[in-house]
Amino acid sequence: MTARQQWMAVLAVVAVLAGGLWAATRFLGDELFPVSVGSPAPSFAARTLDARPVTKTLADYEGQVVLLNVWATWCEPCRAEMPSIQALHESYGSEKFRVVAVSVDAAGDEQKIRDFGRDYGLSFELLHDPSGEIQRRFQTTGVPESFVIGPDGIIRKKVIGAADWHSPANRALIERLAGGRGAADPAPPRALVHADAPA
Repeated sequence: MTARQQWMAVLAVVAVLAGGLWAATRFLGDELFPVSVGSPAPSFAARTLDARPVTKTLADYEGQVVLLNVWATWCEPCRAEMPSIQALHESYGSEKFRVVAVSVDAAGDEQKIRDFGRDYGLSFELLHDPSGEIQRRFQTTGVPESFVIGPDGIIRKKVIGAADWHSPANRALIERLAGGRGAADPAPPRALVHADAPA
């Protein structure tokens, strides 16, 4: 075998391996990289509801504690938990803590989302992802689903269903993470809380 043939064989093997890796990440991504407490939060892209929408990503909140809430205007449990999210925002909203609520309502429903925010008196950031890509990236099972992300970008709590976000336990978690102690805490918060479980 000549040197040229050897190089061609090596390149062929590399191409096969690269193709296999691409296929694995494309079709088995959820199994290979589960989104769970202790794992890095995936990035997302969602648009503001301004007259001239701006795309926001997780990088826009780097160094802050983020409560990422995936929701929809038609979702009754989402409606139920919004007042407690607003209360949490009013208590701790600052440069250290941000509520980012991403609606997965259909394209063209921007005014409906604005009206929802006005009717519920929401003063935290409402974003829109009509593609639902955020649901795939965060491997959600429905709405609402929420993630507390530490300033280091690590998921510290995951909640499926509605929760009382202004509960003492959730306020204590935000205070601890915003104070910079979350990343070093050896006992992370509960990985998963269902809607019928106490916050």
